[in-house]
Amino acid sequence: MSNTLSLAIWIPVAFGALLLAIGRQENANASRWIALIGAIVGFLVTIPVMVDFDTSTAAMQFVEKSSWIERFNVFYHLGVDGISMWFVPLTAFITIIVVLAGWQVIEDRPHQYYGAFLILSGLMIGVFSAIDGLLFYVFFEATLIPMYIIIGVWGGPRRVYAAFKFFLYTLLGSLLMLIALIFLYYKSGGSFDIQTWHKLPLPALAQALLFGAFFAAFAVKVPMWPVHTWLPDAHVEAPTGGSVVLAAIMLKLGCYGFLRFMLPIVPDASREFAPVVITLSLIGVIYIGLVALVQQDMKKLVAYSSIAHMGFVTLGFFIFNELGMSGGLVQMIAHGFVSSAMFLCIGVLYDRVHSREISSYGGVVNTMPKFAAFALLFSMANCGLPGTAGFVGEWMVILGAVQFDFLIGLLAATALIFGAAYTLWMYKRVYLGDIANDDVRGLTDLNAREFLIMAILAVAVLWMGIQPKPFTDAMHVSVTELLKHVAQSKLN
Repeated sequence: MSNTLSLAIWIPVAFGALLLAIGRQENANASRWIALIGAIVGFLVTIPVMVDFDTSTAAMQFVEKSSWIERFNVFYHLGVDGISMWFVPLTAFITIIVVLAGWQVIEDRPHQYYGAFLILSGLMIGVFSAIDGLLFYVFFEATLIPMYIIIGVWGGPRRVYAAFKFFLYTLLGSLLMLIALIFLYYKSGGSFDIQTWHKLPLPALAQALLFGAFFAAFAVKVPMWPVHTWLPDAHVEAPTGGSVVLAAIMLKLGCYGFLRFMLPIVPDASREFAPVVITLSLIGVIYIGLVALVQQDMKKLVAYSSIAHMGFVTLGFFIFNELGMSGGLVQMIAHGFVSSAMFLCIGVLYDRVHSREISSYGGVVNTMPKFAAFALLFSMANCGLPGTAGFVGEWMVILGAVQFDFLIGLLAATALIFGAAYTLWMYKRVYLGDIANDDVRGLTDLNAREFLIMAILAVAVLWMGIQPKPFTDAMHVSVTELLKHVAQSKLN
């Protein structure tokens, strides 16, 4: 039995706990190195998940199972399939980026800062790996604690308000999910095994109620319109690393929940309520795109951009064809790279000028030409430029939506126009033109650490945009099986 997933979960958690135990302000440099080693080792142990994954089967792989709470038949049960596989290395990869990004920036209690991030990394991998319902819930809820601390301690002036709002919104929805999990436990004869739940014959009313409970938990996490208002506040107040992890990984936990719980467990209700989800997704794509257009704060603009991109993901899932569902998954991974890069670019400017207002900048290309070149690439990826990661998923979802209904495809495609409008307008005002003020005149270009981070993300964005086949190959069989399961349920 492989223990790859356990290593991927518990190595970063162990390093995080070590930092919390031994860290002191005077050992700040040692804390940074311990965090970096922990993040790199945590990523290295996920490499077998990518290399040894069998793309020809929809079965769970790298499975681990041992008894956890015997009395209630709860197991420590891990495994990944084509739907979850890529999120394990993606989470570990983003953790390395976050550690490097905070290297010279986080001077106040870096050991606690990095400890919280490493523990959060392990817990998020646990969410993507758990195939026991209670274990999933424990990991899912536990991720709130480190992120709450990260926003509340290292965030901006309104950090306590933002952290509290983030915690309340996401916790309330999750309590309904817990009730749903307990109901499924009794309905299945005392099993928390998610795959057993997939085969349960549930009556229409039970499916509708379960759909509502799961939707409350996962829609807030995505976040879908209209329960999205916590996200801009959380992003604006969070430190740069917090924004990166929030956008790149934490939003995906909700999207993942749709595919692991809602579609396979309540397939009839999922089809019944699909028009509602599609409508909310399109509102998220179009309305939130317009909201992003009027933002004056760069972080808020990219935060609203994330909500619009997640609208593409949920739209792709609920049009019930392979192009749409695979496109949604690809969009989740691509958004992990692109949103990380966008928030890190804002972080680079904020570290120098201490302002996120677009009006504080202008003509940055004159003083930071290397940085402006990277920012242009990432902005183009955020618009969905062909050849970048941002294009692949959006294009697949639009094609799938056109197959499903031409009007829905047409409405979804407007997001590409809005995306280009708000992203390129921001780029124009911040980077192009003459030098706007003395702050911009005094800027220095990327240092070696910042250049390394930008270069790594640039390679990831271009690699996924030019060669998406490894991503789509891994998910193809699992997506096909899930769609077949949903369709068969409808026939029965």
